Amino acid sequence: MSDKSLSGPGRITAIEDLILSRLDDDKAQDVVFIDLKGKSPVADGLIVASGRSQRHVGAMADHLLRALKDAGYGKCRVEGMPNADWVLIDAGDVIVHLFRPEVRSFYNIEKIWSVEPPANRAAI
Repeated sequence: MSDKSLSGPGRITAIEDLILSRLDDDKAQDVVFIDLKGKSPVADGLIVASGRSQRHVGAMADHLLRALKDAGYGKCRVEGMPNADWVLIDAGDVIVHLFRPEVRSFYNIEKIWSVEPPANRAAI
């Protein structure tokens, strides 16, 4: 791996890289990584992504949870799996939000951290 995976300000950690790779493999849409290092005591990173449907969101969450467990990150806390409109995965240092596009647009959590949502998202 390149030096991107080293820890430190502005660097992608191993767990962040694993999550981003898994989401890319699962064709997640409009993936946003927000670096929270030094900004929040809750987590070092926040990842927000969209799925095309409830089934897609649920499958991405399931695959991500398996990948994290297989990589030795233990059992992550999960909220929202039964409905899969908005699934929150707390992986310790990284918090992942997986949304259906309409739900993501409604809550607009990127705005909380002053991050613009991806421009290519359809307005609803």
